[in-house]
Amino acid sequence: MPRVDGQPAVLEVRNLCVDLGIGGRWIRALDDVSLDVRAGEALGLVGESGSGKSLTALSIPGLLPGNARAVGGSIRLMGEEILGRSEPELNRLRTRSVAFIFQNPTTFLNPVLTVGEQIAEIFDLSPELLDAPSPGAPPSRRERRRQAWQRSVEYLRLVRIPDPDRIAREYPFELSGGMQQRAVIAMALARRPHLVIADEITTALDVTVQAQILGLLSELRRSVGMTLLLITHDMGIVARLADRVAVMYAGTVVESADVRSLFREARHPYAQALLEAVPTIRGDRTIFRAIPGAMPALSDPPPGCRFHPRCPRALAECAAVRPAPVLAGADHAVSCHLYGGSPG
Repeated sequence: MPRVDGQPAVLEVRNLCVDLGIGGRWIRALDDVSLDVRAGEALGLVGESGSGKSLTALSIPGLLPGNARAVGGSIRLMGEEILGRSEPELNRLRTRSVAFIFQNPTTFLNPVLTVGEQIAEIFDLSPELLDAPSPGAPPSRRERRRQAWQRSVEYLRLVRIPDPDRIAREYPFELSGGMQQRAVIAMALARRPHLVIADEITTALDVTVQAQILGLLSELRRSVGMTLLLITHDMGIVARLADRVAVMYAGTVVESADVRSLFREARHPYAQALLEAVPTIRGDRTIFRAIPGAMPALSDPPPGCRFHPRCPRALAECAAVRPAPVLAGADHAVSCHLYGGSPG
């Protein structure tokens, strides 16, 4: 497996470019995106809606929508290239290497199957995930299904669902949103994936349940060594769960750093603006600073740095030359002319 700074790299994305077909033309939605996720860590991918976070996540297992195509770059998962693979090869890689946790569990779970049946299906399709059979005759199908059901209950217990034997026999509509999300997390972990991609998983939950799910993910990272790519717009979630963070804007990564470095000294004006937009409470007032302007249309992005029309510190060259990433510290890169970014 490739290594990044001495640690195994579960995921390596290099110079990824993805086009979207909209209105009879192809539009560059992801432009030269590069990032790494190392074994056992959590990388937070943050930015406003429309910045390209979810499209990046869908590119990793080859789940791009029908109107999207990867046109350049490389995606290596556990050292194996994803781009250019056939659908059967992608299915093999998806089954063993990556699992998704989506933001709305209601649309992910099958309403006509019990929760336990849906988790058990994973073991039916991948019996190698069950315990190795003892010497002698192979287990019967009935015995395999019994084992699969038992493992389903075990994974529901792992995600701290109370009375998992009962919950396994219930249908998704009988569960609360938080319980549904725990069941989806159990389904993701049952496959023993090398990488778990969590896409805005607390968006549909109330504040109390959000805290419970975040606490569960933090606990699972310690107990099972989960490697996590966390897609979010919430800097509070990044601060709580992530080890490193990559900041996206208009289809590009503008800054990447470990979480402490970013929160203490964000370099890119957009990353600084995201942190300033986090609400703070002073006395009886809630204070936050909105980012002026709006995300540019991908059909007509500005030249040079895509953030320069909204940037309070823009230089003349920002409107003409796209900055290349430069090191701003150990494991800290920023794409900004304020720090000497050369043409890219």
